[in-house]
Amino acid sequence: MADEIRGIAASNGVAIAKAYKLVDPDLSFEQRTIDNVEAEKGRLRAAFDASKADLEQIKAKALVSMGEAESEVFTAHIMVLEDPELSAGIEGQITTDKVNAEAALTAITDTYIAMFEGMADDNPYMAERAADIRDVTKRVLAHLLNKQLPNPALIDEEVIIVANDMTPSDTAQLDRNFVKGFITNIGGRTAHAAIMARTLEIPAIVGSEVATQKIADGQMMILDGLDGLAIVEPSGEQISAYQTKGNQYLAQKAEWAKLKDKESVTADGKVFMIGANIGTPKDLAGVLDNGGEGVGLYRTEFLYMDSKELPTEEEQFTAYKAVLEGMAGKTVTVRTMDIGGDKNLPYLPLPKEENPFLGYRAIRISLDRDDIFRTQLRALLRASVYGNLWIMFPMVATLPEFRAARKIFDEEKAKLEAQGILVAEDIKLGIMIEVPAAAILADKFAAEVDFFSIGTNDLIGYSMAADRGNDKISYLYQPYNPSILRLIKNVIDAAHDHGKFAAMCGEMAGDPIALPLLVGMGLDEFSMSATSMLQARSLMKKLDTTAMQALAEQALDMDTNDEVKALVESSINN
Repeated sequence: MADEIRGIAASNGVAIAKAYKLVDPDLSFEQRTIDNVEAEKGRLRAAFDASKADLEQIKAKALVSMGEAESEVFTAHIMVLEDPELSAGIEGQITTDKVNAEAALTAITDTYIAMFEGMADDNPYMAERAADIRDVTKRVLAHLLNKQLPNPALIDEEVIIVANDMTPSDTAQLDRNFVKGFITNIGGRTAHAAIMARTLEIPAIVGSEVATQKIADGQMMILDGLDGLAIVEPSGEQISAYQTKGNQYLAQKAEWAKLKDKESVTADGKVFMIGANIGTPKDLAGVLDNGGEGVGLYRTEFLYMDSKELPTEEEQFTAYKAVLEGMAGKTVTVRTMDIGGDKNLPYLPLPKEENPFLGYRAIRISLDRDDIFRTQLRALLRASVYGNLWIMFPMVATLPEFRAARKIFDEEKAKLEAQGILVAEDIKLGIMIEVPAAAILADKFAAEVDFFSIGTNDLIGYSMAADRGNDKISYLYQPYNPSILRLIKNVIDAAHDHGKFAAMCGEMAGDPIALPLLVGMGLDEFSMSATSMLQARSLMKKLDTTAMQALAEQALDMDTNDEVKALVESSINN
């Protein structure tokens, strides 16, 4: 009988394929005393050879799918396996202590890892070496124990990924030709993996709690990203029914596609902007295919996360220039480096923190490490002449932070102009409103910034004191809670009182319940996953702004998230 698993619907669509468990096997072992030293050395060499063959295959696949730079990480892993000092040390341990290869391998590699990590504070390159050795050790150990390590880079048939979680880098590397969707144990709709799934246009379910326990590798399954339901070993009737449902969704998407070149306008003729959130220049195709009127959020941290070292000014300039040129004069809002929290860089070790989401991250790192910040700003300034550039600073909590960031921007602009390098004169500088303190003080900020972009994912989390990635408290992610709506209204009103622009780049901007309220509040720009834009434009066409203003006023005076949701649903559907 088919088994049903429910979770949070994170990315729309229906997929039917075999399960591929992206879960590391149990690599625990017992240390043993061995009699035949040469046989044990033979086991070790065979595991090294098999690991090297794995890595050469993975590298070849990565070279085709991700390019030369991304494939180089596997070259580093192969070099670890080819290091004669490492293999000699492990074999020496087997000989001296008469222990099994697993015990000798971990004893020697643990020593190397500890040594490199001890030097990481002074040399970030050493942290990379420690990570390389840790990854290689896991692969060799798996071969010694006859266990199979999962590797999505080697997938060559249609599958649905089943995992405890998906990191942003995991999700960014999925091949849409084969990976038809994914389901995870943990996470929420606003987790980065969910956002990336929507960017990749593959269905996803998160926060199921039990997917990896209840789904076996290779089992046939249905993934319904529309309703947050997975069905394991479905019947023929269920497969047929969900094929129909998937086709109906595709037909609906085709209807929305007819709005690609239309304005984002309400029933009574009020024009808004609908833009897209992107992570890399490669995402531009999706923006243009879905009729994006701008890029409301360019998450530049992926430039840093997809590199083995800090990206150079030239590398950043090339990426920013590509997006600005690709948007052909439409606004491109670039968020400066937003590292920290759940986005860390192996080559930029951050201090261990009990509450990293409340700690050293985003603008706080940029102002502290202004060498990194200045490099990014110089690249942006140089690229500005190729399009319509707006820059926003993330995680700003106080006016002095914005003023410090603007001062550094002005200094780098003056330096470039003194060198005779062309820079656009009309670059807008703004902030993301994601810290409640900034939302409350929006009237003061509005006097100094050029625009606001409301980052609702974090604003809601900080306001409700709830981790948005924790499915145990996902009920506290309440975008329609009147307290959140009042903060948003305060920000929009403050911007308009000072003649400034108010945008939103959080997932709430594309939410069909929130959108009518935001229209009523007068939000200027709605920026969302590219795949949500046409659906939002379709909904906007049916709304009357005067009626939405009254609806928003009513919602602001309600008591609970659920009351507001019911109000909007009854008003829009009637």
